[in-house]
Amino acid sequence: MRNPWWQEAVIYQIYPRSFQDSNQDGIGDLKGITQRLDYLAFLGIDALWLSPVYRSPNDDNGYDISDYEAIGPEYGTMEDMDQLIEEAGKRGIKLVMDLVVNHTSDEHPWFQEALKGPENPYYNFYVWRRGVNGGPPNELQSNFTSSAWTYVPHLGHYYLHLHSKKQPDLNWENPQMKQAIWDMMNYWLAKGIGGFRLDVIDLIGKDPDKAITKNGPKLHELLQEMNQQTFGNYDVLTVGETWGATPEIAELYSGPDRQELSMVFQFEHINLDKQSGKRKWDLKALDPQELHDVFSKWQVQLDQKGWNSLFWNNHDLPRTISRWGDDSPEFRELSGKMLAIYLHFMKGTPYIYQGEEIGMVNYPIQSIEEVDDIESIRTYNHRMEEGYPVEEIIASINAKGRDNARHPMQWNQEKNAGFSEAEPWLPVHSNYPTINVEAALADKNSLFYTYQKLIHLRKTHKVIVSGGYQVVETNNPEVLAYRRLDDKEEILTVVNFSKASQSYSLEQTWPEGEALIHNYAESPQQWTQLKPYEAYAIKRNK
Repeated sequence: MRNPWWQEAVIYQIYPRSFQDSNQDGIGDLKGITQRLDYLAFLGIDALWLSPVYRSPNDDNGYDISDYEAIGPEYGTMEDMDQLIEEAGKRGIKLVMDLVVNHTSDEHPWFQEALKGPENPYYNFYVWRRGVNGGPPNELQSNFTSSAWTYVPHLGHYYLHLHSKKQPDLNWENPQMKQAIWDMMNYWLAKGIGGFRLDVIDLIGKDPDKAITKNGPKLHELLQEMNQQTFGNYDVLTVGETWGATPEIAELYSGPDRQELSMVFQFEHINLDKQSGKRKWDLKALDPQELHDVFSKWQVQLDQKGWNSLFWNNHDLPRTISRWGDDSPEFRELSGKMLAIYLHFMKGTPYIYQGEEIGMVNYPIQSIEEVDDIESIRTYNHRMEEGYPVEEIIASINAKGRDNARHPMQWNQEKNAGFSEAEPWLPVHSNYPTINVEAALADKNSLFYTYQKLIHLRKTHKVIVSGGYQVVETNNPEVLAYRRLDDKEEILTVVNFSKASQSYSLEQTWPEGEALIHNYAESPQQWTQLKPYEAYAIKRNK
């Protein structure tokens, strides 16, 4: 029996505002993406996940949607979207739309109607409550470090927003609201898209009166209804953003018999470099063995029960080479290759974020005036009020701020890295003369070709898609190893997660096998010694 296409696929995420500007206004757009499809086809990916391109006032960079069935004018037109879907399809590439159904913009017509009062049918599209003792209904906090409730004086009621006050939460108890969402999703599915990435989908089952936000009591019932009413009738990929997921919860989302989603993004590994019990801005060094334990847990516990997504980067996360690799000129590509090799031999659907394949790195700032991201700005202001040193706050933003992923894609050595003739909405990194697509394509040993080869290996070795997973002990916490195996072949992957040479020994003798990939020019000295950030995978037939 053949696997669903999305189990064999590799997905490439595009942040459209920062990918390619075709009309020279400093903002990336849909025509710009269409212009770059041949590059993406050459990389070998199977689908594009687009961050939101709907009409939006951009309080949260498009995750505040004011019209689900219109393209934001900065990105182009619906005709441009139709052309992108068509041209991508010609190259065997599906288009996955980013969709936010937990909340809308406060400028959405639904909310504007809701502000007319309880008699308006759209009022109950949103979550309203009366205040308590002259204040909010309860102590529920938004994700942006403030109350999750905003008072509307002329109504005398508060509305719920788990994000910015310009992002009111939808009321998933309302059948009319749900039907409007189903109709909208089916509008996009009828266009031939390849699926949805569902933003903060674990919040739609919330019970705000009990201060329950993630994984609320009706969440899975709602997802099963969504599946039945919309994408369950199509052969598409659906992936949910679920910050609170455990393997047990992920099984509920992605179990093949549950008729919910294809998979979820879990973020347990993403939280490993923050201090325990604190926010992501409270930094600590990554323990590679702890990272390996988390990945291995998800590999083993979800096996045959659900499906994993595999990722290092996205539009909300810093560049992983800067975060967990080494962005120095000496080790940038070596550590980038190590990270790629470690991830791509695991079981699950890999996601590559734009620029990851050429080794783009974080963009350091000196002051908050250089920041666009609403989360970073709010965190800066909040921590200043709490008395944190400015230098410490800036260091945290440089390490974890979302803008790191959003600076423009670096295409060549020309003005603004070939992204735009105009001044970009965020500046291009100063390293673009050396880190760019043109340079990567010209160097057959570049990180780009490592990614291209990893994609090819996934398509040609069934064991990578479907095989079992076993941890391999190395007697060194800096050296991580695992094997993938089925009844025909097995693959051993070994990586040095440090910038120092490491000695190691495997728990069992590994017979000589075929080297599938290696990030150094010399053959790996198996079983005893690894150079800085060295990584390899070898295969043997049974």
